[in-house]
Amino acid sequence: MLSARGLVVRYDGVAALDQVDLDVGDGEVVCVLGPSGSGKSTLLRAVAGLAPLAAGTVTWDGVDLRDTPPHRRRFGLMFQDHALFPHLDVAGNIGFGLAMRRAPRDTIRSRTEALLGLVGLPGFGPRAVHALSGGEQQRVALARALAPEPRLLMLDEPLGALDRALRERLVDELRGIFARRERSVLLVTHDHEEAFALADRVVVLAAGRVEQAADAVTLWQRPATPFVAEFLGYNVTAAFGTLVAVRPEALTLEVGTEAAAAGAGEAGSRDGPAATPAGAVPVTVVDRTFRRDHFRVRVRTQGGEVLDVAYRGTAIPPAGTPARLRLDGTRAVPLRPGPACTESPHLRGDSHTDDP
Repeated sequence: MLSARGLVVRYDGVAALDQVDLDVGDGEVVCVLGPSGSGKSTLLRAVAGLAPLAAGTVTWDGVDLRDTPPHRRRFGLMFQDHALFPHLDVAGNIGFGLAMRRAPRDTIRSRTEALLGLVGLPGFGPRAVHALSGGEQQRVALARALAPEPRLLMLDEPLGALDRALRERLVDELRGIFARRERSVLLVTHDHEEAFALADRVVVLAAGRVEQAADAVTLWQRPATPFVAEFLGYNVTAAFGTLVAVRPEALTLEVGTEAAAAGAGEAGSRDGPAATPAGAVPVTVVDRTFRRDHFRVRVRTQGGEVLDVAYRGTAIPPAGTPARLRLDGTRAVPLRPGPACTESPHLRGDSHTDDP
């Protein structure tokens, strides 16, 4: 079991990691999720012994690895750019780590063939790496990381350079490989769907700090902080009276005759123009984007918050349209105000990172 406590890594006096705690259990797949610059790759390098620690400890089964050099930690690291050796063929790349350990040639050959079969590239041993596609290079890099039988496999954005269709196919294959190898895995990514599909547990990192660590279902359904909620594609808003995280699908936008009818129905017999009904918030449409089965409409509240709404109405509202916004309270996640809330792009009136 890997255990990291209080990890601090500084570059030019700036903390890339700030008091990070992390555990990876036996056979567990843990994904570190976060935006670019959050410290994900630095965390991998710190665990591998490639980034100097200003503070903190990394242990394996209770043994402190501070004085253990990277090549003796028995951790396998797959780099973000794959870093394949261009002067070696596929077999040479996969067997490199075993050759460095002076393993017998027959062992290297048989293990290389077995791993090529495992990653779906049987017979690719003699091929030049520069002749491979991006997906094939990714598989060779994974096989090379697995070859020395690492007790911890670490992957840095393993699918980041691939197109969406190939990523979706390889996600399923990776999950199967992890299960068959029964190895502890620590991977980093910025892709939500990739993390949820691969990981037993997800750790969200922001500005070098852990925001939340939970299984994928808990993380998705109950984000703990405004930052986690926004990063996962939630709206963070106080427009309905209390600070909540809410998915665009849980907001209903009423425009035109629909809004007028709703207002009239709830206003009862009052004279004059229909008032804003209880629970509805007056908003103005900012813009709209087509999303295959719906429109993603951004609206601005009177308080200046900009929120995303999944709109499936027939009358697509143009920018500047006045409307009303309703919240399905049963699908709202209460949040505690904190430092991340004051930096929320929603609460500043800016757009936010899009969800997958």
